[in-house]
Amino acid sequence: MSTYHFVAASEAFLTVEEPLEEVLRERVRNYGEQGKAIDFWLVRRPAFLEAPELAATTATVPRPAAAVVSSDEKFITFLKLRLEFVLKGQFESPSATIGDPLASLA
Repeated sequence: MSTYHFVAASEAFLTVEEPLEEVLRERVRNYGEQGKAIDFWLVRRPAFLEAPELAATTATVPRPAAAVVSSDEKFITFLKLRLEFVLKGQFESPSATIGDPLASLA
């Protein structure tokens, strides 16, 4: 089981209103220079937000939603500070109610 950290907001906020693409592109460049594997993903309409254990917390996120998911808690904390109007959380996966959060990316 892995712990994933995320920031979530409306899809329009993350993909149109905020310069998130620029932040993620810079991170990819930096990882490439360091030879580090990518450990973050932009997930549109993430199903894990509907999981019973997250439902109360994520109910405030406007739908359709998007999320940046990572195994790196510090990166998600950076995004929370950078983007400000996002929900920050974490979950364990796979679990009984949350499958692979990255399965839709394949």
